[in-house]
Amino acid sequence: MNRLVFSACLLACLAGTPALAQRAAPTAVARAEAAATLDAGQRAAAIAAIIQTVESRYVFPDRVPAIRDRLNEGLSGGRYETADPGVFAERVTADLRESSGDGHMYLNHAPDQYAAAAGSDVDAEDNPALQAIWAAAARRSNNGLTEMRILPGNVRYLRIGQFHWVADRTGQAYDDAMRFMRDGDALIIDLRGNGGGDHAAVRYLLSHFMEPDQLDITFLEAGKDPIQSRTLDNLPAGRLRGKPLYVLISRQVGSAAEAFAYDVQQFRLGTLVGATTGGAANNNTFFPVAPGFMLSVSYGRPVHPVSGTNWEAAGVAPDVAVDPAASLDTAASLALDGLLARTDADPADRAGWEWARVGIESRRNPVSLPAARMRSLAGVYGGRAILFEEGRLFWRRNNGQKAALSPMNADGLFAVEGYDDRLRLRLTGDALEMHWIDEPAPSRFARD
Repeated sequence: MNRLVFSACLLACLAGTPALAQRAAPTAVARAEAAATLDAGQRAAAIAAIIQTVESRYVFPDRVPAIRDRLNEGLSGGRYETADPGVFAERVTADLRESSGDGHMYLNHAPDQYAAAAGSDVDAEDNPALQAIWAAAARRSNNGLTEMRILPGNVRYLRIGQFHWVADRTGQAYDDAMRFMRDGDALIIDLRGNGGGDHAAVRYLLSHFMEPDQLDITFLEAGKDPIQSRTLDNLPAGRLRGKPLYVLISRQVGSAAEAFAYDVQQFRLGTLVGATTGGAANNNTFFPVAPGFMLSVSYGRPVHPVSGTNWEAAGVAPDVAVDPAASLDTAASLALDGLLARTDADPADRAGWEWARVGIESRRNPVSLPAARMRSLAGVYGGRAILFEEGRLFWRRNNGQKAALSPMNADGLFAVEGYDDRLRLRLTGDALEMHWIDEPAPSRFARD
């Protein structure tokens, strides 16, 4: 079976501090058409190497016996008897996570990363070959900032698919994104499906919503001094404090992405909308395991200055619980409600928010008009033809082209296909009203 091979990148170094990986979700990378097969000796050697690494590096020594027993039982009981390295990695990962209760314990089949790491005597975060692989993935995804757009009502939207960090590159991408977000009336950051990444990126993003030099989290590792992460002083795009902020989350949000959601909640920076996140908080690093695997092992844990703990196993619960598939419209609706509650709003801004509110509510609560009702609305209004065809209404323009009409409410308001919600028609039965987003009053045409 042809499988997608996954890799995971480490945290780039915080200025003046060691690298602190906080990552759960891997990134897809290229693989050879025919993956090498595993024999019994290779499987046994891999399990032995994994156990040895866990015994020497895992952050919770009291859990090591359960992990070791589960892996040995899996090997002796035949659970790992497969020649497919991808299947082997999946089964080992399931046992690592179930026996440890730790979302950062997993095995990836990643031959390219193994080749880079196995021949090096430096830690993974200091390995130039591995850094080049992860930097290439970051470049292809705009450093994880995968989508920016202006939603109706000037609600600015940013989707972050992964928290990449490449020194001297990623900060510039965030600067551009924050300049775009800065001019929004309200902000939505979409983390749905974001499995994590680099704390350096989280800190950079978070700093825009907090005062400088504020403690945001402390990382603990046995036998070492605590490492504090603090918000940054210099932000080229400026700070966004005071902007209404909504963050979309789902069960697939993990690790560093959870860290940002947790910060938003604990520091009361905004509102989380969606479903409880995955619950992977620990710091992890990676070790090569022959032949062609990379093992993620938790070596430390974060402590938040507000809660005194973290989100490990529990996840981050939303402030507004909804199906993640509906969370964008829910967040946009909440944002517009908040904006419309302002008493100091400019009338033009308020008109834009009210227009946008109608559109969102029509998506959240779709209406279906009876065919008889729509048929009764068909006709000619001041030379403008409204047709009823194939169970729906169309506006036939003067050039003969037809635009489909979609009901927005039960009172005869329709969205017009192809106008990007800049134009709406209201059909009352005896008149047609044309509502343009930038006109204060509709144009009205009596039925011919």
